[in-house]
Amino acid sequence: MKITINGDLLEVPTTVTTVTSLLSHFQLGEKVVIVEKNGEILQKEAHETASVSNGDRFELVHFVGGG
Repeated sequence: MKITINGDLLEVPTTVTTVTSLLSHFQLGEKVVIVEKNGEILQKEAHETASVSNGDRFELVHFVGGG
């Protein structure tokens, strides 16, 4: 399945069916991540039920600490 993440066209396995599984696929499941799907910001509570479909566009923003 082909989706766009942060402007890059990527192919993800068909097992990635929800936003939660998408974040896990990219090892972001334990991080605080802001998810925008097709121009709409998703609440964290919606990640488990929000589907991932061929052609979807995502913006993923996560915070990186450092000093």
